[in-house]
Amino acid sequence: MSVRNPAVSVAALLVLVSPLVPQETAAQNSTNPYAIVEGWAKLPNGRVMGAVGKAKVDPDGRHIWAVVRCDAGPEHFGSECVDSDLDPVLKFAPDGNVVESFGSRMFIWPHGIDVDSDGNVWVTDAASDNNIPAGDDRGHQVIKFSPTGEVLMTLGTPGEEGDGPNHFTSPSDVAVASNGDVFIADGHNAAGNNRVMKYNSRGEFLMSWGETGYAPGQFRALHAIAFHPDGRVFVGDRSNSRIQIFD
Repeated sequence: MSVRNPAVSVAALLVLVSPLVPQETAAQNSTNPYAIVEGWAKLPNGRVMGAVGKAKVDPDGRHIWAVVRCDAGPEHFGSECVDSDLDPVLKFAPDGNVVESFGSRMFIWPHGIDVDSDGNVWVTDAASDNNIPAGDDRGHQVIKFSPTGEVLMTLGTPGEEGDGPNHFTSPSDVAVASNGDVFIADGHNAAGNNRVMKYNSRGEFLMSWGETGYAPGQFRALHAIAFHPDGRVFVGDRSNSRIQIFD
C-alpha cells in the first residue's frame, strides 16, 4: 500500500488554480445545490429517531440503508442499543417509509454500514469494552446480512477485543470492493489497533496496515473508510484531523 499526502496535493491545487478563477465565479460555485427535505424519514409505530451512524445507497440506486442507534438519548452514547429491542438496520424507500429492518439485540453500538454489489448489508459494532456488559457476546465484530436480514458471516470475535487477524477493537466502518474484498476500519478508539484490515469475500484474512501515530500510514481513531471508483482507499483518520488515501 502506498500513501499519498492529500493535504499537500490539495494545497498545491489551490495555489495553481486560485489565480485563474475569477472571484465572482468562485462565489457562484459555492452555492449549495441541495435542500433539506424535512420529515422525509418515516419510522414505524411511533418510533423516535435515534442517532444515525451512517447511511448507504442500495445498489438499485433508489433505496437507502441506514444504521439508526435505536432510540436512546445522548446519555447512553456508546451503548444506545444495549437494552433495546428495536432494529438498528433500516431500509428506506424513496418516499421515506421503512420497507425492511433487522438486527434487534445483535448490536450494542452499531456504527458503520456498507452494501455490496449483491445487496448484502455489512454492519460494524464499535462498542468499547467498558460498554459491553459482563458475559455479553456483542461488540468488536462486523456482521454480513442478506438483504432480508439473514446472517451470512461474522468477522471478528464477538464481545472480545484483540489485535490478531480474527479480532477487532471497536471497528468503526466497513467497505466492500467490487471484487468482494472487505476492508475494515479498526477502530474507533484512538489508543486502539489503528489499522485497516482486509479480507476476501469468504472472510479469509489477507493483510492489514497501519499503527498508532501521526506519520503517513499511521492513524489515531479510524472513523470511516470508502472507495474511489479508481480503486483508491480513503480512510477518515479522525483524531489526526485528516483523510489518508491509499492505492
